[in-house]
Amino acid sequence: MMKEIMMSTDLTMLVAAATLALLSFMPYFIAYIMHWGIGGIVGNRENLPALPAWANRAIAAHQNLTENLVHFAALVLVAHVTGATNDVTAMGATLFFWARVAYLVVYVAGVPWVRTVAFMAGWVGEVMILSQLL
Repeated sequence: MMKEIMMSTDLTMLVAAATLALLSFMPYFIAYIMHWGIGGIVGNRENLPALPAWANRAIAAHQNLTENLVHFAALVLVAHVTGATNDVTAMGATLFFWARVAYLVVYVAGVPWVRTVAFMAGWVGEVMILSQLL
């Protein structure tokens, strides 16, 4: 019989954010297939046609998510290990995750002002967690 694993909201949102990062290459991978074909993907990627703007934005959104995942993970894990998790950290982690989902969608769609608001919302979520550690 399998034991049921119960995770805090903070850890659940960390796993969700990591899963988002794991899967967020898919939009630009589809562009690779559409514009370069399998030969272009597995080759040295020299002299290939340019990708459309949305694919380049998808690459940038993925890179931004992976960069921000590092400090988000550190904050969530330190809060968990030190027992500092509470409703504020749970809300901060949830805000970070959903802000990053919005960021990915609006960045690929090319909506600059909303993209910045989504980025800042994720940052606020991290600050919420940090505030419980200080």
